[in-house]
Amino acid sequence: MKITFYGHACLGIEIKGKHILVDPFITGNPKASHIDSTSIPVDYILLTHAHQDHTLDVEAIASRTGAVIVSNYEIASHYGAKGFNHHPMNHGGSWTFDFGNVKYVTAHHTSSFPDGSYGGQPGGFVIEGEHKNIYIAGDTALTMDMKLIPLRTQLDLAILPIGNNFTMDVEDAIFASDFVDCDKVLGYHFDTFGYIEINHDAAKKKFFDAGKDLMLLEIGESIVL
Repeated sequence: MKITFYGHACLGIEIKGKHILVDPFITGNPKASHIDSTSIPVDYILLTHAHQDHTLDVEAIASRTGAVIVSNYEIASHYGAKGFNHHPMNHGGSWTFDFGNVKYVTAHHTSSFPDGSYGGQPGGFVIEGEHKNIYIAGDTALTMDMKLIPLRTQLDLAILPIGNNFTMDVEDAIFASDFVDCDKVLGYHFDTFGYIEINHDAAKKKFFDAGKDLMLLEIGESIVL
C-alpha cells in the first residue's frame, strides 16, 4: 500500500494496482502548485464531506478518469445526478471493492457544498487492503466513536487532522491515536492557510513524548506500508 500526500487533506492511495484519491483539493491550494492534478491516475475518489477544500477538483478529475465517487448518500447522489460514476455509503456500512474493504465511519464536523446545499453527514474511512489497514479520519473533532474502530480492525496507520480551529489539534490527535489503538500517525489538514498553521517540531515532539510516531510529509511525498 502506497500513500502520497497531495496537500491539505488530499491523499493518493495505491492498493492492488488501483488508485484511490481522497478529498481532491489541489488546484486551489497554492502550496500544491507543483502537483499536476491532470496526470494523477485515479480509479476511485473517496470524499469525507462536501466542503470545497475537499471537493474542489472532483468533477475535473472524475470527468478525465471516469473514477467512481465514493461518499455518503447525499454527496454520491449529488455527483450521480450529474452523470458521474458513484457508490453511496452511510455510517457503519462497508463495501468490498476490487482493491479492498471500505467502511464509512463517524466524523464530528459539518458538511455542505460551496453553494450552501446539504452535503449529508461527514465521515471518515477505514480501508483494509493488501494486509494493511488504515483509518482516514476526515475533518473531525476528537470523538468517543473512534474507540469502536479497533474492536473490528487492527490499524497499521491512522491519518488524523492536526491543524486545530476547524478540527482537533495535536493534543487531541494523540488521544485519538489512543482511542484507535494505533501509535503510527500521519498528520494532515494543517498549514494550508493561517487558521491551521502548526509548529512541526513541537507537534512531532508531543507525539514522541507520548511514545508515538507522527509523520508530516512534504506535498508530493509518499510512504509505503
